[in-house]
Amino acid sequence: MGVRRETIQMSNNRSGVFIGGMMLGATIGALTGLLIAPRTGRETRKLLKKSADAIPELAEDLSTSVQIQADRLSANALRNWDETLDRLKEAIAAGIDASQRESQVLHRQTTEEDSDSLPQPLERS
Repeated sequence: MGVRRETIQMSNNRSGVFIGGMMLGATIGALTGLLIAPRTGRETRKLLKKSADAIPELAEDLSTSVQIQADRLSANALRNWDETLDRLKEAIAAGIDASQRESQVLHRQTTEEDSDSLPQPLERS
């Protein structure tokens, strides 16, 4: 169950990195294409202006994507912490219970040994 959760977290993390990389690659590709394309200077400038105007929107989309991934990771981390805390509480309770049982067994053994070591009264015939 823990391995599956880690796999999901790694998958979510990879998809966030992939989306960010894809957006960055698309931007770099578009700018490179604009600069290399056989257009007039005026057309290239218009396209560059449109691209520059789109950068804030692209940055906002990227920021939103990163925030969503961070929220997912945060929620997963919190859920994992809660599960770990529950298991820890159960382990502590089991340890306390086992310790109390062992203490009772030792107490009984000590009581029996003490009663066996007491001198027995002599029987008269």
